[in-house]
Order: sequence, then C-alpha cells, then structure tokens
Amino acid sequence: MRPLPCVLPLLVIALAAAPGGASEWAGRVVDTAGAPVAGAMVTAWRGDPAQHTTVFTRDDGAYALPLPDGDGALGLRVRRPGFRDLRVERASAQQAAVLRVERETDPYALADALPANRWYALVLERIDDAAQREELVRQCTYCHQQGSHQTRVQRSEEQWEKVLDLMGRMGGMVSADLRAKIPQLFNETYDPAYAVPRLTANLQADELAPAPAARRARVDEWELGGRASMQHDLVVHPDGRIYSVDMQQDQLFRLDPSQPDGTRSAWTLPRGDLPLGGVFATTGQPVPPNTNAHVGPHSLQVAPDGSLWITLALGNQLARFDPATETFTTHALRWGYYPHTLRFDARGRIWYTIAASNHLGMFDPKSGESREIRLPAPSLAQDVVLRLMPAFLWLGRHVDLRGAAAQSEGVSVPIPYGVDVAPDGGVWFSQLNAHRIGRMDPASFEVEIVETPFPAPRRMRFDSQGRLWIPSFSSGKLARFDLATRAFRTWDIPIEPLGSDVPYALNVDRRTDTVWICGTNSDTLIRFEPQTEAFTVYPLPTRVTYTREIDFDAEGRVWTSNSNAPAWQIETGIPKVIRLDPEWEARAARLAGR
Repeated sequence: MRPLPCVLPLLVIALAAAPGGASEWAGRVVDTAGAPVAGAMVTAWRGDPAQHTTVFTRDDGAYALPLPDGDGALGLRVRRPGFRDLRVERASAQQAAVLRVERETDPYALADALPANRWYALVLERIDDAAQREELVRQCTYCHQQGSHQTRVQRSEEQWEKVLDLMGRMGGMVSADLRAKIPQLFNETYDPAYAVPRLTANLQADELAPAPAARRARVDEWELGGRASMQHDLVVHPDGRIYSVDMQQDQLFRLDPSQPDGTRSAWTLPRGDLPLGGVFATTGQPVPPNTNAHVGPHSLQVAPDGSLWITLALGNQLARFDPATETFTTHALRWGYYPHTLRFDARGRIWYTIAASNHLGMFDPKSGESREIRLPAPSLAQDVVLRLMPAFLWLGRHVDLRGAAAQSEGVSVPIPYGVDVAPDGGVWFSQLNAHRIGRMDPASFEVEIVETPFPAPRRMRFDSQGRLWIPSFSSGKLARFDLATRAFRTWDIPIEPLGSDVPYALNVDRRTDTVWICGTNSDTLIRFEPQTEAFTVYPLPTRVTYTREIDFDAEGRVWTSNSNAPAWQIETGIPKVIRLDPEWEARAARLAGR
C-alpha cells in the first residue's frame, strides 16, 4: 500500500484533540487494480436513531473519517457514482484501512446510481414548448424529487389519473394540454430501454467525482422522525441546538448536536378542535394514510427574545414556542390561508407570506397588532378565484367538493412564497407562479411589484450589502437584484445538464456574503462566492435529498434538512437533519496546531 499523505496524521491528531475525544478511522479507497479513487464518499454510522458522518477521499484515495459519537456497532459505506457501493454493516478499523470498490460495468446499475436530475433532464428535453417545460418543472417537483428511483415508474392510464389528481389536490396545477401529455411522456422517457443508453453513453466515471474544493468537506446527518415524517424547515438556535418542524406529524423537534447521542426532543403542536387536514379538510386537500397533520407546521424562525415562531399552514395560525418553559401559545390569522415563510424585522415584528390566498401578513408580538395585506394578482381571473376562497371553504363544509378539487387543471394562483427584510426595512416577497417579486413599505403597506426576467422565484435572502439573492426554481439559475438600480443579474447553477436542477431555497452567510443554494433535485448543496463568481458543488451522501431551508451555526457550518415528501422515498426511508462543514480539513488542521 502506498504511504498515506502527511495530512492524514495531522487530521488524526486534530480529531483526537477535539472536544469529546472523538476517534477516527484512516485509510484509502482504491479500485480492484489498486488505483486510488478520488472523491469517494466514505460514511460511518451508528445509533438508533442513526447518526452518519461522511468525508471525501483525496486525489490519492486517502481519507480520515471522524466516527459518529455514541456506542454500538459502526457501519461503513463507500459511495461514488461510477463504482459499486461498498457497504459493511459491522465494520472495524482494520477493514477501513484499505477499501476496495469495483467499477460499475452494468449500464442499468450505473444509470440507477445517477441523481434524479439526470433522469429528469431526459423528460425535459422532449418538451418542445418552453412554457410547458417550465410549467412541468415548477409543478412536478413541488415537494419531492422528480427522476428519483421511486418516481421513475411506468404507470397505466388509470394510475396516472390518480397521480395527477393527487398532484392537483396538493396544489400542483398543470394545464389541460400538459396533463394530457404527461402519461405518455413519462412512460416513454423512463423506459429503461430508452433512458439507460442515453444516460450512460460516453459517461466517464471521473466526470462524476466532486471537485477538489468539495473534497475538503465533512457531512454529518442525524435521523429525525420516522417514515411518516416530513422535516420541512429547520433553524439554528443561538444556543447551538437545532429545531425542525415535522409537517406531517404536527411536531416540533429539537436536536442537540453537542451531545454524544445527538439528544432529540419532540413536542406536539397545539391543535385545538381542528380536524385532520386542518382548515382544508373539506376541500379535498389530501392527507397521506400515515399522516397526523391537523395544523401542519411549515416554517420557523428564532425571535429576538430567543423564542421560536412557527407558521401552522393547515391551521391558519402562528405559534410561539418558549424553549425555557417548553410551552406554546398561538395567534390565529384573521384573513388568508396557508401561512408559509416568516422573517423578523428590526422591531421584532413577524412578516410572513400567506401562500394560498395571496396575502402578506404582519404580526407584532409586543403590541398584538396584526395585518393581512392582499397582494396584487396578475389577472382578474386569479383575483376572483382568490377572493372566493372563503366561500369555497364554507361550501366544502356542506357539499362534498373532493372530486372537483382533485382536478389538476384550473386557474394558477400567484403563491406568495419567500420573504425577507432589506437593510432599509422594506419587506420583499416572491410570487412563485407569477414570476415576480415585490416590496411592501412597512409603514404605509403600499406594494411595489417587480417582474423577474426568470421564472419561479422561490425563497430569497439579502446579503450584508443589501443585495437580494433569488433562486429561480424552474430554470436552475441564481439571480441577484440590485435595489438601487432595479437591475437583475443571473448565473446558471452548474449542475449538469444545465437547467435540470430545482433550487428550492438559498441563504447568505452575511459574515462573508457567501451564497448557499439548495441542489434540491441533484442531492447537493452549492456554494457561490460573489467576489470570484465561483461555484462549488458539494454532493450529499443520501440519495433523494430534497433540501428546503438553509441556516448557519456560529462556526459557519451549513445546516439543512432532507424533507422529501413522502419520506419513504428517501434512501433510508427516514428524514435527516444535515450539517455540511465546507472547511472541515482546515478546521482540523487548526486544531492540530494549537
């Protein structure tokens, strides 16, 4: 065996010196001929619920892997597309010293290991109409990956009708022409006889390896919830603990990553007398067989006083959780339906989008003042539909509307989605389906609308200089908006094939103004450095990782959650909270130098 590079002893020393005295395994990953395999993900896991830790191999195949805390047997996995997965359920340090992986020669297995976006790109390239292509991306990847193993299913006409009806009741409204095309389009494209040759022709294993900059990272994953959960959004509390909301089970979770077992706690959100499905129960809003959602916690943020505020999307409420007393209080919306994303302004007021009824809400926890402001709709038809929503919900309590609500055709409503507060106090929001953003004056509540030169702006954030960064969900682009000049600039997110990924959200680390973007359909997180305009793509270890919100801890590490719906489509079948440390190797070296 070739000698290990000098960096490995350095990392081992650093890890041994780290708090808690964490142990580690060091070794190399090679192919069956003994050649090094660069960029492979080496993962160790243990515990129930499990904690996973992953590092990447260097150019010479070497790795140093800090082991997850806790007791119990350790599992080990090596993964890199182009090679067959190596998995050892009860591993030892001796086995980890030299890990041999076989090159994948079966084209079907090689194609199956590719991320979902590669398969989905085959569907998109067969749609000649650009508007329909954009519509399909925006609606069919709304809350789960498209092109993953579990979605590449050929179905009968009757089965497709059920799928499309379910999609419509979930809010995925496609036009009649597109709906008619989908069954044949998907059945033909996802036929392995068609897809596999297209995906594997001239595919080189080395092109699937992550860039050298990404290989210096470490990824930790904690299982949270169960197969019936959906860990929708998370937030990092100033005390270092992580809070996440389980939308399907009406629960708030807390994870303490400083504890050896990643101590987890959970509380059920107050439901009152709301039925299963909440205020939408009579409209045909679907609830999976294993759900327990009465209020549907969606998003959460930490208030200036350290409490947590949560939007209860199905319950039409805001909830406050006091970490000291572990108690909840709630505030009911007067108008509007489906409170969505929330942010705090400098005065401690909560601004939040109300997605289903096209409102922006404001609530002041100090004074109790609240407002729900209706936003402009792009068309008269949309405005009429939105204003009739209360009547529709009332009628649903007396007439069975589930059949009508199931049809995935109709008027597409704007859907206020992301929201953030600018340094000047202006409140900016996006309207996903309307392809525009807007500003609300926090004093006069007047609204300005700005059309975007790209479709589907989703969750957006300001940097320290007051520039607004926006993900274009259905075009695979990153955008920046200058508030002074009203000028946009866009960059293609470098996930191949271009345009096949769906960046759900982004966040900006305002200490450096680094932009982090969800690679929601490609199992990645993506870093963008505005100063150099350089992207770095970080693969995530778990297949079918549908990321939503991003946050940062005091060390600059990046946190997100795997909230694919349904959770059973995730590779392990259980949602995970994810921490990416892009500077793990440098951090370990600094510890060694102390």
